[in-house]
Amino acid sequence: MTAADGYELRLERLLERLRSLGRVAVAFSGGVDSSALLHAARSALGEGAVGVIADSPSLPRRELAEARATAARIGAELIVIATDEMEDEDYRANRGDRCYFCKSALFRAMEPWARAHGFRALAFGEILDDLQDFRPGARAAREFGVVAPLSEAGFTKEDVRRYAREAGLGVADKPASACLASRIPVGSRVTREGLARVERAEEFVRSLGFRQLRVRDHGVLARVEVAEDELAAARERLEEIRDGLLAQGYPAVVLAAYLPPSRRGIVPVKDALGVQPAS
Repeated sequence: MTAADGYELRLERLLERLRSLGRVAVAFSGGVDSSALLHAARSALGEGAVGVIADSPSLPRRELAEARATAARIGAELIVIATDEMEDEDYRANRGDRCYFCKSALFRAMEPWARAHGFRALAFGEILDDLQDFRPGARAAREFGVVAPLSEAGFTKEDVRRYAREAGLGVADKPASACLASRIPVGSRVTREGLARVERAEEFVRSLGFRQLRVRDHGVLARVEVAEDELAAARERLEEIRDGLLAQGYPAVVLAAYLPPSRRGIVPVKDALGVQPAS
C-alpha cells in the first residue's frame, strides 16, 4: 500500500464518519484543521454542516475576518457566537489549564444553539498530532461529547494540509495560530487590556512584513518571536520593532525564533524570563 492509498482510505473514513453524524456544527477557527473539517463536512452533509466560531477578546479581529473569508470559500454558513470565558475567574487566573475553560465556554455556547437548530452533533478539528501535546481543551470536548472526526479517521497535519491544498481552500500553508491569551505567561492574569495590547503589538510587527509571529507579554518586556527564516530580518529591523512596541507600553523587547509546540520537546526554548512559551 502506498502513502497515497493510505490517505485515500483515511479520507473515506472521514467522510463516512461525517455522514453518520447526520447534521453537525463544526467548531471553526479558520485554521487549516478546522477548515479541512468544515469543507469535508460540507462535502458529506451539504447544508447539514455549519461552522461556529467563538468571538471574544482573545480572538484577533484579523483572524475573525480571515475565518469569515475561508468559510465563504468553502460555501458554508458561519455562525459567530459570543463566548463568556472572560467572566470566568478560572480562565483569567491562567494557571496552565486556561484552554479547558475557554473550550468549555465555546461548547457551552454551541450546545443550545445547535440543539435549537436541529444539529445532532458538535465536532472540532483535533488531529493525530494533537494527541502528542498537552491539550486541556480536548478534555472539555470529551466532557461535552464533542466528536473529533479528523483524529478518528487518522488525519495528521500533513493530511489536512494536503486536503486543504487539493480543495483550494487557501489555508494549506497558513502558519499555526493560537488565541491571544496564549501570549500571556502561565501564572499571569488574562485581562481584556492585556489581550488588546498584544493584538496591537502583533498587528504592528505583522505590518513590517513578518508572517508568523508571537508577541509574548511579560509586563514591561515583549518577547517577539518570528519564524526562524525571518529572524535575521527581524534583527535588522530591531530598532523599528522596539520603537513600535514602546508605543504599546513595552519599554523592553527581545527577539527569538518561533518554534511550534511539536518542536519544543526536541529543541527546548525558554524566554528571557525563564518561562516556557505557550502555543
